Amino acid sequence: MDVGNVSEYLKFFATMTAIVNPIGAIPIFINLTADNSKEQRRKNAIQASYATAAILLMALFSGERLLVFFGISIASFRVGGGILILLMAISMLHAKVSSVKHTDEEAQDSVERETVAVVPLGTPLLAGPGAIGTVILYGQRYESALHYGILAIIIIVLALAVLLSFRTAPLIASYLGKTGINVITRIMGLIMAAVGVEFIANGLKQLFPILA
Repeated sequence: MDVGNVSEYLKFFATMTAIVNPIGAIPIFINLTADNSKEQRRKNAIQASYATAAILLMALFSGERLLVFFGISIASFRVGGGILILLMAISMLHAKVSSVKHTDEEAQDSVERETVAVVPLGTPLLAGPGAIGTVILYGQRYESALHYGILAIIIIVLALAVLLSFRTAPLIASYLGKTGINVITRIMGLIMAAVGVEFIANGLKQLFPILA
């Protein structure tokens, strides 16, 4: 593994951290589990992290096959995914949760659920369209088992970060406050915007080689 590949995997980790944004999801987790006991909140945190890992790993190992099945080229998916990430980034720059991740209707439906771990926390809030698209795009870059193994490890580490964030949610929320969480969300949004633009640019170069 050369230095270029190492930096690429670090970039994948940074990108996925920005998109999943465990810190930014803390206020939503607290609101959705406000009426839960301490034990129920712990179970929701664990199940949400499991769901996030399972969904993203499924996307990693089967996402490209789905694109082939539907006849979608990687270049087209790259442009579409980039636009989606850019839209999410714009919402995050305003310190808001994008409707791509969590609509008002889903928020209302969440109130009526007994458990919120898988839906809406696991998906679409954490492992949403942007995260799934990014995993698929990074996964198709190389065909080696080592490449997929490293991406899988990064996804598992990210799921553990989600678990840690949710388990310590009250402490983090009290320490950072609403302003601190908004600042982190905006920084993550800026990173996402850059990633989205890069995806769009690379996709357009593949679709229209003259642009290269």
